[in-house]
Amino acid sequence: MIQLPRRTFIKSLSSAVVAAPAIVHSSVLAAGNAPRAPIAFSTLGCPKWDWKTILKNAAEWGFSAIEMRGLQDQMDLPKSPQFMGDNIKASQRDLKALGLKISDLGASARMHEPDPKKRAEQMDEAKRFIDLAYSLNVPYVRVFPDKLVAGEERRVTVERIIEGMRELGKYARGANVTVILESHGDFTDSPTLLQILKGSQMTTTGLLWDAHHTNVYSKEKPEETFKMLGKFVRHTHLKDSVANGKDRRYVLTGTGQVAVKETVQTLKAAGYKGYYCLEWEKRWHPEIEEPEAAFPHYAKTIREYLTETPSKEVVNER
Repeated sequence: MIQLPRRTFIKSLSSAVVAAPAIVHSSVLAAGNAPRAPIAFSTLGCPKWDWKTILKNAAEWGFSAIEMRGLQDQMDLPKSPQFMGDNIKASQRDLKALGLKISDLGASARMHEPDPKKRAEQMDEAKRFIDLAYSLNVPYVRVFPDKLVAGEERRVTVERIIEGMRELGKYARGANVTVILESHGDFTDSPTLLQILKGSQMTTTGLLWDAHHTNVYSKEKPEETFKMLGKFVRHTHLKDSVANGKDRRYVLTGTGQVAVKETVQTLKAAGYKGYYCLEWEKRWHPEIEEPEAAFPHYAKTIREYLTETPSKEVVNER
């Protein structure tokens, strides 16, 4: 594999990398010095917005950060003009001017892929995202475990995912980037995720806890999931939904059947220092509420959850 240029520069820094806890936001200040809550939204929820609109609305509604999961029609962020060449510095200035950060970059790379050619493509995408995160000073890049492979033993797929995470974790050394695996697809139960996370455990790997998936699909209570996986959590995805036949329909936060409030209180009680990020899947589900309604509603609801006293104390077992 040919090393990309920045790898030559940062390789010598790898020995200095230390454990990467969830990013500390230190209550980023909004206009007028009003403290913002540690909340974020994914651009998956606003596929029609351009860069300036994303930033304007995030600041206006009191968000602290943005998860970049595509920008308008471009899902491959390293190919977006907004994040190429001198535009990277301009984008950083735009963020700083409004007191915003990018919480993470959402790659589409799938770690389960068994076909060698397709797997190479997935790994290449993840590495390009790591390089972009390095250039943008973004701490996390998300990847997927995704699917069980038909006709293959589960343990073999799990071992392949572990191998992929370790390869990416090594690639990210010295870049101040951590590769976070999302609880997603066929991998939403804590025991399997714990096996993967322990097997790939490095200072540059961790978990993106999609609490909707562990709660809805694996029937786990938030405190149960966090007790097993808490020390690996670097970032979170939150969303609410209701049963819709054999499927689910996403609804405004706090109006559905998902334990969103319990998740927030579990994280808060454990001293979580990352962002509470709304993943509103408007790009994949155009029928759901527009972001102009869903995003400010989420911000208001999560602020309320964060200021309420939890019904019981949750211990962060690290």
